[in-house]
Amino acid sequence: MSERYLDVLRLPHAARLFSTALLGRLSFATVTLSLLLSVQSATGSFAAAGAATGAFGVVNVVASPFRARCVDRFGASGALLVMGVLYAAALFGTSLACLGSANPLTLVALAGVAGLFAPPLGSTMRVIWASVAPNPRMLTKAYSLDAVAEELLFTTGPLLVGLLVVVATPVAALIATAGIALVGTASFALAKAVRDRPGSTTPPHAHDRPLRQKGFWVVLVALAGVGVVLGTVETAVPAFAAERSSAALAGVLLALLSAGSGVAGLVYGHRTWRSRLAPRLVVLSVALTAVSSLAAFATNEIVMGVILVGIGVFLAPTVVTGYLLADALTAEHVRNEASTWINTAVNSGAAAGAALAGLLVDRTTTSVAFAVGAGIAVLAALTAAARVRFMNHAVHDQALPEGRA
Repeated sequence: MSERYLDVLRLPHAARLFSTALLGRLSFATVTLSLLLSVQSATGSFAAAGAATGAFGVVNVVASPFRARCVDRFGASGALLVMGVLYAAALFGTSLACLGSANPLTLVALAGVAGLFAPPLGSTMRVIWASVAPNPRMLTKAYSLDAVAEELLFTTGPLLVGLLVVVATPVAALIATAGIALVGTASFALAKAVRDRPGSTTPPHAHDRPLRQKGFWVVLVALAGVGVVLGTVETAVPAFAAERSSAALAGVLLALLSAGSGVAGLVYGHRTWRSRLAPRLVVLSVALTAVSSLAAFATNEIVMGVILVGIGVFLAPTVVTGYLLADALTAEHVRNEASTWINTAVNSGAAAGAALAGLLVDRTTTSVAFAVGAGIAVLAALTAAARVRFMNHAVHDQALPEGRA
C-alpha cells in the first residue's frame, strides 16, 4: 500500500472506524456458506439449504434501502446497534434451530429474519469517508481502499468457514458469524465519530430521495449490468471448470477475478482522474462487459483465467465510480440510502445473472451462458452511454444551490 493510501487511514477516526466496520462486514462474507452448510447438515437437504440462503439474500436486498433510511433518519449509532443485535440474534436463533433439528420452514423463516436486519455497515462507512475526506482525490482513494478491502473479505470469508467446519461443525461457523457481526457492529456503532453523527431532524422530502434524482436511475442500470456479469461468472465458471474435469480449479479462477479487481482498485484510487464521472462510468462498464464477452470463446482454464483477471481490472473501478456518482447526484442526508441503492443494483443484477446462467448451463453450454450474460450487460452499458449527457447535467444541477428541483 502506498503512502497515499496510508494517508487515508490517518484521517480523523478513520483507522478505528474502518477496522471495526470491516470486522462487522466479515460476517457478510461468511454468512451464506455457513448458513447453507448448517441448514443442509440439520435437514439433510440441499433444497432446504438453498431456500434458506435464498430467503436471506432476497430479504436482505429488498430491505436494504429501508435499513439505510433508518440510519439516515435516526442516526447511525442507534440504528446500527438495534440492527446488529437483531441480526446476530436471528443468526444465533438459526444456529439453535439447526441443533434442535427444526423443520425446514422454520429455518427458512429465521434466515429471512436475519436478512431483514443485516446492518448496512458498508454504506455507512462510505458516508463517513465522504464526510472526513478533505478533497475528491482523497475520497476516491478511500472508496478504492474500501472496495479492495471488501474484495479481500469475500475471498477469505469462505476459507474461514471451511476451516471452522473442518475443526468443528457448520453450526459453529454460523455461531461465529453471529459473534463477529455483533462485536464488529457494536464496536463501529459505539465509536465517538459515529455517535456524533445525528439523524435528520425531519424526514427527507420525497424529492430528496435518491430515486427521484435526475440521472440516478441511469447509474443503477449500469451497475445492474455489472452485477449480471458477476452473477454469470460466479455460476458459469464452476461449470466451465467441471466440464474440463477440473472442478477444483473453480476457486482459483474466481480468486483471479478478485485479485484483478483488488489490484485495479488500488491503482484506480492512486491516480488522479480528470474525466467526468458519468463518461468514466460508461467507459469502464463498456470495457468490463466487452472483456466478459470473451469468456464465451475461452478454450481452456488458462485463457479463462486471463479473461477473469481482465474482468476484475474493470470491476472495482466501475463500482467505485458508481459510488462517487451516487454522492454527486444526491444530498448529504440521503447518502446512506444512495450508497445502498448502488449495492442493491449490483446484487440484484448478480442474482438475476446467476439464475439465468444456471438455467442456460443446464440446458445449453457455458459459452451460451457467458454470451447471454455479456449481452444483457452490454445493453445496460449502452443505455447508460445514451444518457451520459443527462447524467452530466444532473451532476451539475446537484452541485448548484438551486439545483434541488
